[in-house]
Amino acid sequence: MIRVAVVGYGNIGAFAVEAVQAAPDMELAGVVRRKAGGQSLPGIQVVEDIGALGPVDVALLCVPTRSVEETAAKYLAAGYHTVDSFDIHGQIPALRRSLGQAAQQAGKVSVIASGWDPGSDSVVRALLQACAPNGITYTNFGPGMSMGHTVAVKAIQGVSGALSMTIPTGSGIHRRMVYVELEPGAKLEEVSARIKADPYFVNDETHVVPVEDISTVIDRGHGVHMIRKGVSGKTDNQRFEFNMTINNPALTSQVMVSCARAAMRQQPGCYTMIELPMVDLLPGDREQWVAKLV
Repeated sequence: MIRVAVVGYGNIGAFAVEAVQAAPDMELAGVVRRKAGGQSLPGIQVVEDIGALGPVDVALLCVPTRSVEETAAKYLAAGYHTVDSFDIHGQIPALRRSLGQAAQQAGKVSVIASGWDPGSDSVVRALLQACAPNGITYTNFGPGMSMGHTVAVKAIQGVSGALSMTIPTGSGIHRRMVYVELEPGAKLEEVSARIKADPYFVNDETHVVPVEDISTVIDRGHGVHMIRKGVSGKTDNQRFEFNMTINNPALTSQVMVSCARAAMRQQPGCYTMIELPMVDLLPGDREQWVAKLV
């Protein structure tokens, strides 16, 4: 059995606990939180230091994207494989280099950007690229809640609650609808300016809408519609589509759990999902999956 610790217990962490508990080849070692004496989790050991959980193979880092690098480096150095759902696409190559060095030094594996986008959608894009090497892929997200964007808004001064919705407008272009519950005395114009200047939003059309109670608008659903039109060999007009409608944190955590399994099967280093053998994401031995899926 693979012993897994869930680090953080927000949206993703709560679903990660369930995904680990449902995995046939995993055992939940416990949950690591900054304040272990907070919310109690019946039947689950909650600690502030992962060392208190005994032997742990993999740490699922269910933490905000902007703290992933520091957190992963710490856990790798402490002797644990790590899996995260870092979601700022343009910063992934630099993170891969940084954690690759840390993982090599520790003799451990770090799987980064292992949610559904980046993550499982990245695998689909790679497959479509192989099927039609020349062409264009459009990834249209939503409509739905973006967890990374929502966490970024919650960190903005003057915001007490937030929901960032991704609205597809077509051809891979998106609009951000950001709903905010303001702190007393905060001015919408100032909060809106801070949000639009954040790297998560600076390149997108963004609208900031105030609400009295953020809990009345929260919906964790999301989805993607991916289209590739391209050329196979010298044959034009090859067209592929991929659709899904999902609960965002539930799928993110499930992909992370599958990557935790794959982490146990790799040589030390840092990997994105397109670098992992797909069969290593599945429980059991390769022979059974070759017979079933090929």
